[in-house]
Amino acid sequence: MSGQSTYQPKNSFLRWLERRLPIGGLVHSSFVVYPTPRNLNYWWTFGAILAFMLAVQIVTGIVLAMHYTPHIDHAFNSVEQIMRDVNYGWLLRYLHSNGASMFFLAAYIHAFRGLYYGSYKEPREVLWILGVILLLLMIMTGFMGYVLPWGQMSFWAATVITNLFSAIPGVGETIVTWLWGGYAVGNPTLNRFYSLHYLLPFVIAGVVVLHIWALHVAGQNNPTGIEPQSEKDTVAFTPYATIKDTVGLAVFLILFAWFVFYIPNYLGHSDNYIPANPQVTPTHIVPEWYYLPFYAILRAIPNKLGGVMALGASIVVLAFLPWLDTSRVRSGRYRPLFRFFFWVFVLACIGLGWLGSKPAEGYYVWAARALTIYYFVYFLVILPVLGFIETPSPLPKSISADVLAHRGKIAMVALALGLTALLATPSPTLAADEEMSPPRNQWSFAGPAGLFDRGQLQRGFKVFKDVCQNCHGIQLLSFRNLSEPGGLGFTPAQVAVLAAEYTYKEPNDQGELVDRKGRPADHFPPPTLRFPTATPPDLSVIVKARSYERGFPWFIVDMFTQYQEQGADYLVALLKGYENAPPGVQLPQGAMYNKFFPGHAIAMPPPLSDGRVEYTDGTPATLDQYAKDVTAFLAWAAEPHLEARKRLGMQVFIFLIVLAGLLYLTKKKLWHEVEEPAEVARGQDPRGTAV
Repeated sequence: MSGQSTYQPKNSFLRWLERRLPIGGLVHSSFVVYPTPRNLNYWWTFGAILAFMLAVQIVTGIVLAMHYTPHIDHAFNSVEQIMRDVNYGWLLRYLHSNGASMFFLAAYIHAFRGLYYGSYKEPREVLWILGVILLLLMIMTGFMGYVLPWGQMSFWAATVITNLFSAIPGVGETIVTWLWGGYAVGNPTLNRFYSLHYLLPFVIAGVVVLHIWALHVAGQNNPTGIEPQSEKDTVAFTPYATIKDTVGLAVFLILFAWFVFYIPNYLGHSDNYIPANPQVTPTHIVPEWYYLPFYAILRAIPNKLGGVMALGASIVVLAFLPWLDTSRVRSGRYRPLFRFFFWVFVLACIGLGWLGSKPAEGYYVWAARALTIYYFVYFLVILPVLGFIETPSPLPKSISADVLAHRGKIAMVALALGLTALLATPSPTLAADEEMSPPRNQWSFAGPAGLFDRGQLQRGFKVFKDVCQNCHGIQLLSFRNLSEPGGLGFTPAQVAVLAAEYTYKEPNDQGELVDRKGRPADHFPPPTLRFPTATPPDLSVIVKARSYERGFPWFIVDMFTQYQEQGADYLVALLKGYENAPPGVQLPQGAMYNKFFPGHAIAMPPPLSDGRVEYTDGTPATLDQYAKDVTAFLAWAAEPHLEARKRLGMQVFIFLIVLAGLLYLTKKKLWHEVEEPAEVARGQDPRGTAV
């Protein structure tokens, strides 16, 4: 259904090229004069948004791959070094990690729009099946990417998901061993996943080309589900559809920027800032939010093989949708019974997503089973039966006759809000404790314009150096970071003096290890004390690695208020939370009672007390002040580029808002003749509708 190309090359070279490789004519017929239904609403812009997000993921992924080290001993640190030492590495990482979530969000909206408007019906069956294949490839690629940071959740997600293949009779164990490259998840597994994660996006890009090709052969669906009958029903792809896609993309980028620059870790899990440890299992293993509905279906079946089959069937059944839906009417706009069951289906999917974030116990399991049953009943029973019993509303005679009667704005808003709620589904965290939530503190670095208090950072560094450094390291941090913009405000000379206080071993010309004084380029040394039974955690990213569950509705409120200081609040509460054990509470030998620590039994004795560290700036030397100061320093240590991130974010936000406004005004002016009711009412033929 490509448009009739009138492309005429402007110079001799282009004419020479066009005779041998008519790529100019192909682009002109497919993306300039290609006829698109004139009644497409903004929900159709998500196809272009997905293409853009795929490009973002490929470009950022290639650059990140240049610096990533696919080895179990170095993967975690290499990701952190990208964030700290690569120019704008923090931006690349946050674009890629949050871009995956935005990619899936756009894909789900795109898919639900297709479900509602019947975009899978004849003659678009192949187009739909290619879309299902793309979804499956995205799920595989995203899962392998989730493993690469090699944090706790990465490692255990890889262990749990790959173990699912062991349920396959006969060959399951062999497949698992092949995936692992051994008898447990390890370095061969990481290398396999790294290679495939790099390769699959290009496979996705190839299938996208087929998807677009199938779209141009069958033509685009539209909110009415009626095929164009004349030139009055269509507009040229460029500039009409192009400008509308660009407006939608600009608005979507504002949402994307909100996560990248202001709440970059909101969609992740704090446990993934803990290096992978095969000997410590997280309390609750959960995947990323976009896998939660499928994860809930998997856990809803008590039998392992049955759960794996249900998980696979939940995706495969989508490919058979063109034949399962027996109605002759495409669009849900004209199917009243279908609309009711469709929105129940949407709510069921959102409910499955929420249940996937909860422990597989009690009523959560029963609710997941009920929603799983409805998920499959919707496809296998409701849609086939509706085609025989439903009486559709009268269809319009043509697209142009209906274009002004419906805008399609309200019908899908609930879907976007529901998917946003799923996007904000919280995951249980390491520090979750429903009975005792840490109190919130006022932080200078909170909010969109938050900045670190240099005096507080320097005091916090003093507390760390005098108290914490004996047992804990900050080995991801270099001395030079202390004098960089956004840091503690030390001069390079002060940093050089500070680094020289430490001694490092390095080989001389004869290969013998000799002592040398530290340099600003050196990383902070490991702690001086060694413990035979357990190693205290490194504190480089401890603020990101600790959190607690806020519960409904606060986890949604936090998305808008940009509250990202759960880890900092938890650390302050932990440092101040030591007290005598309540009567009847038995603690392990050598453990202390802390009301904020999970389980309340903590091996670390109280590190701080009033007067422990002497401040020279007149600040009160109290436990409360120490806790806040050292936590502020550790918050900076976890993300030294926080101020640069927020500053750039404000600039990007202003640019995107202005751009979106200008594009929208341009779109209104361009589409004025196409959408103007008075002209249509007078029977005029809008000039812009001719193709």
